[in-house]
Amino acid sequence: MATYGYARVSSIDQNLQVQTEALKSAGCEIVRAERASGTSRKGRPELESLLEFLRAGDTLVVTKLDRLARSVADLSAIVALLEERGAKLRILNAALDTGTPTGRAFLQMLGVFSEFETAIRRERQMEGIASAKAENVYKGRKRSVKRDEVVRLHSEGMRPSDIAKALRVARASVYRALAEARQNGT
Repeated sequence: MATYGYARVSSIDQNLQVQTEALKSAGCEIVRAERASGTSRKGRPELESLLEFLRAGDTLVVTKLDRLARSVADLSAIVALLEERGAKLRILNAALDTGTPTGRAFLQMLGVFSEFETAIRRERQMEGIASAKAENVYKGRKRSVKRDEVVRLHSEGMRPSDIAKALRVARASVYRALAEARQNGT
């Protein structure tokens, strides 16, 4: 019966240290950490590794629920997998342990609120973007390719897939740049 910790942050500028220290203080023998979005289990190899490794009697510990899952579907799938393996989940900031019926019920409620919070945050973000677009402030992300360079290479007879390889961009970016150039008459 081992206790494993899982820490996650979403972006490069966020720090994992506070989570990893809290998990070690909570008795985790092994702590796995990664930088990845929490909106899905995909692209989170450290979490998948832990979930594969957990056995009966083991405990997975996270500092906060949103470090593990941001949707009720993902949370339910993780909890079902833990139950199937005979392992349990502990969430430090909520003093929650799925080893008890009360803990399991409370976890489901927290999952619903977490998903709701994510949806509200996304809605506010989209409202902010729409407002910035209306004021001509929103520019979107920087272009990954220079349109003039794409047009020049294409006019020299280079195929879009070869242009994409040469410029190290997606082929779709090349096609988009060519379409914009045609639209603008360049």
